[in-house]
Amino acid sequence: MNDEDKKKAFGFHLMLDCYECAPDKLDSIDACYGFLEMLVDEIGAEKQTQPYVFRTPEHFKGKEGLSGWIPIVESGISIHTLTESRFISLDVYSCREFDNDKIVAFTNDFFKPREIELNFVLRGKKYS
Repeated sequence: MNDEDKKKAFGFHLMLDCYECAPDKLDSIDACYGFLEMLVDEIGAEKQTQPYVFRTPEHFKGKEGLSGWIPIVESGISIHTLTESRFISLDVYSCREFDNDKIVAFTNDFFKPREIELNFVLRGKKYS
């Protein structure tokens, strides 16, 4: 990815898949709520409202956990946790560039995964 592509891009989309996370926060609505609140500050974004965090319905067997989202002026951040498999999927999407390494470090410190898989996409490369 070159600087010219970044200049033309409409948005920046970081996707983290976190494996074997510390179990104490995966099923905590308060922890996920706090994570979303703090992550907004970490990336210097502006939240539009408080986070929303929901428990997965009981009939969705094998996928028990939480899903949360916080709308930011720049776009949005979402998280999905799977309690039993100790997995987290995190998406950070913004029309303003952010520091991927800072988000990885913050996520690592908060959820303590054994491994983080990172994918990054420039969105709307033909936008400008």
